[in-house]
Amino acid sequence: MKWPGDLQGARRLQEILQKKVNIIPLKKEPKYIAGVDAAFLNTKVIGVACLYKYPEIHLLEETYAVTETLFPYIPGFLSFREGPSIIMALKGLKRKPDIILFDGQGIAHPKRLGIASHIGVLLNIPTIGCAKSRLIGTYKEPGPKKGTCSSLLYKKEIVGVVLRTNDNVKPLFVSPGHRIDIQGSMEIVLACSQRYRLPEPLRWADFLSKKTKRELLAR
Repeated sequence: MKWPGDLQGARRLQEILQKKVNIIPLKKEPKYIAGVDAAFLNTKVIGVACLYKYPEIHLLEETYAVTETLFPYIPGFLSFREGPSIIMALKGLKRKPDIILFDGQGIAHPKRLGIASHIGVLLNIPTIGCAKSRLIGTYKEPGPKKGTCSSLLYKKEIVGVVLRTNDNVKPLFVSPGHRIDIQGSMEIVLACSQRYRLPEPLRWADFLSKKTKRELLAR
């Protein structure tokens, strides 16, 4: 796929891809789940992917890819900036993930097409947005215990949940990306959340992106 380098082209592509987003219950229990993230180094983007066995949450492999930055930083268009390197990293995995977790939004996005939805449609893989901060919508603070949640509402529609992934940590903003629904997204994120706020595949992807950046800088 050719990634547009201008805002007008990005908006047109968002409109096309949004119509292909499919929010449905997960069709089968996943065996492999990937976490992805990106870091920036001058004009380059470092995309990383970590593959885990599910439900054991056991790390199987990790990889990264480096691409040139093709798009400026514009809120709501994260996928155009990080997407090419993340897709390249995912294609470097030896095994195809059944689900991908993103540090970003799914349908909890002004155009209903956050990075999880965008790449989920492109790869035709179930995806989940698991963001540390809210992009859109209103919500009530969930309870302090792991598993408590509240609905994330935007224009009178539930677009995700605000989910406490461990006791007394800040909640995450979880929304389905593609080929999974809100309930399934919440269950997967909770199953991957062990001792930390972030689900393990995303926590490790975040660590790996920063580690790879440091190593590349050292060279």
